[in-house]
Amino acid sequence: MMHKFLIHGKEDNVGVAVQDIKAGEDVVGIFLDTDTEITVKANQDIQLGHKIALNMIKTDDFVVEYAEIIGKATKSISRGDWVHIHNIKSARW
Repeated sequence: MMHKFLIHGKEDNVGVAVQDIKAGEDVVGIFLDTDTEITVKANQDIQLGHKIALNMIKTDDFVVEYAEIIGKATKSISRGDWVHIHNIKSARW
């Protein structure tokens, strides 16, 4: 099965779409650090370059990508949700 998203490391709680993903689609991602796969059902359409949640992220939890905190959840995010500016805010400011 073709990988539709990449996860940079085991600490990450989001993956990055390398192809457009459709709502309801079971998509396979790969952890770049271990070469292991994960399958997630997408809850919304997710465009190339956008993020998909790998697990539940509660309000005010950190969003982690590249083993770095990239933001904080502004509301609860379910596994398979599109993660973008509508549900996270930057942790830099």
